[in-house]
Amino acid sequence: MNKNLKKSGRKIFKKISLFSKRVHRDGQEHIKENLIDHISHIKDVRLYILEWVLLVTAIILLSITQAYWYLNSFAVETYTSGGTYTEATLGKINSFNPLFASTSSEETLSRLLFATLSANDYSGHTGLGLAETIHANDTGDVWTVKLREGLKWSDDQPITNADVLYTVKTIQSTRIKTSFAAKLVGVTAVENEQGELIFTLSSPNAFFEGSLDIPILPSHLLADVSPELLLENKFSNRPVTSGAFTVNATQNIGTEGEKIVYLTANSKYYKGTPMLDSFSIHAFNNLNDIKNAIRSGTVTATADLPSKFAQELSTGNINEYQNSVNYGVFAFFNTESPILKDKSLRQAIRLGLNFNNLRTGLSGELPLDYPLLESQVGSITFPSIPKTDVTTAKAEIERLKVATPDLASAKINIVTIKGNGYLEEFANRIASQLEGLGLHASVTAHESNKDFTLNILRPRTYDLLIYEIGLGADPDVLAYYHSLEAAEGGHNLSNYRNQVVNDLLLSARSTMDSNLRAAKYQKFLERWVEDVPAVGLYQTTLPYFVNRNVRAFSQENRLVTSTDRFIDIENWATKKTVKNRTP
Repeated sequence: MNKNLKKSGRKIFKKISLFSKRVHRDGQEHIKENLIDHISHIKDVRLYILEWVLLVTAIILLSITQAYWYLNSFAVETYTSGGTYTEATLGKINSFNPLFASTSSEETLSRLLFATLSANDYSGHTGLGLAETIHANDTGDVWTVKLREGLKWSDDQPITNADVLYTVKTIQSTRIKTSFAAKLVGVTAVENEQGELIFTLSSPNAFFEGSLDIPILPSHLLADVSPELLLENKFSNRPVTSGAFTVNATQNIGTEGEKIVYLTANSKYYKGTPMLDSFSIHAFNNLNDIKNAIRSGTVTATADLPSKFAQELSTGNINEYQNSVNYGVFAFFNTESPILKDKSLRQAIRLGLNFNNLRTGLSGELPLDYPLLESQVGSITFPSIPKTDVTTAKAEIERLKVATPDLASAKINIVTIKGNGYLEEFANRIASQLEGLGLHASVTAHESNKDFTLNILRPRTYDLLIYEIGLGADPDVLAYYHSLEAAEGGHNLSNYRNQVVNDLLLSARSTMDSNLRAAKYQKFLERWVEDVPAVGLYQTTLPYFVNRNVRAFSQENRLVTSTDRFIDIENWATKKTVKNRTP
């Protein structure tokens, strides 16, 4: 049996071996006949071969290109977490305590380091900050505030009602001076049994929610510090914060006050950890240094350069944003001035001023005719203002000169401040137009400092003041036109006194019904146009010069103040990456 199997195996192997040799021989003959013997004919068909090679190469290249395009069509460049952002600001930094912020640099830091109970939102209206809810009773004299859950200071301690109560008490203390004190006059604050904060007002205020945009201080660190020693406390240099960033380090540049403050993202921020790892504030002493820093790329952006620098910064790497803010420039008539106390003269001056010529050269700023903005009030009809009529205005002024002989030689003292946008330019243009109407006028421009406040603003030592004021998120202009504010230290820059206006402004502030409130502001505007305590010139804009390769605030945001640019600070970014989209 085994012998038969071996014999069969040898036969099969022999057959396979013979078949393999035959295939090998036939293959060699085939290659020789169809390839080697034809090599000598390549030169006769070389063009065809070249065409085929090129065609195959083109197909391969197209395939690669298509694959590359396909992959990139689903790839998008986007911003990612990381990176640093540097803003150039104007003015010295003496303290990080937000209650004492006075320069642009300090106000910018205050907004980055400290959160507030309420805050202006993306639409330009008062919204929520640290507070989860803010609501009033039916009469508007009791307001209830509830804090968000899980709020933390940067040192991981909880933000509590005790911090708010401490802050309110400190702001109201007569032993310190802070700009927030006016917001809390006649206000008491306590905590109820439900863990809510109850603010009781001495009089109703429909806009009190906006007064709660106060930066909160940590009572667990400062409760035992006397108010008058607060500025000197170490907290002013190394604060615990509740805002988007915390202080990392400071660097003094030279001996003139130039300083860089290095901030680090605060992981405890109530809106979430910012995308930026760090943020720096470079505080300069003058505008030229800021301009040079922007142009050289030393800093990322600035909000402190006037728009007149745009032409000098018109490079491909810098964008300029122009956003309106709720600030307005007005010409305030001192209604107690011997010259301008006559309403007829104020009306004649307004009639003779050519506002189109005055506003020539504005760069993005909007004309402003009234003390209220349309965004602040609902459905009201703004009263008409008489159109410019120089001939009639001159005739009325000549009549007044006859009735009041001293007017012919009197000189209207126009006062403004230096280096603030177009104020000085507008003052000179108004003086020129007044001369053209047959009046005499002079212009004095002052530095914006304490001396100006003490010696010019408070005693109202001017006939006509060209000045910028904040209009806020709400239409509450009581501070600017109520008689009680027409005193030294008050904000009624026109010394305007009208009992009907007093009643209208107080009533509007205390009215919770928005339609009734709008009707009262309608009547106020009619009185304002009639009595001419001031004339509007233009609404201020925020020129923001920024590196084009970063993401700053959204241009869709409506800003009330310049620091409202930080509303969406958690989304600012400088670092980019490429991500694939799902097909």
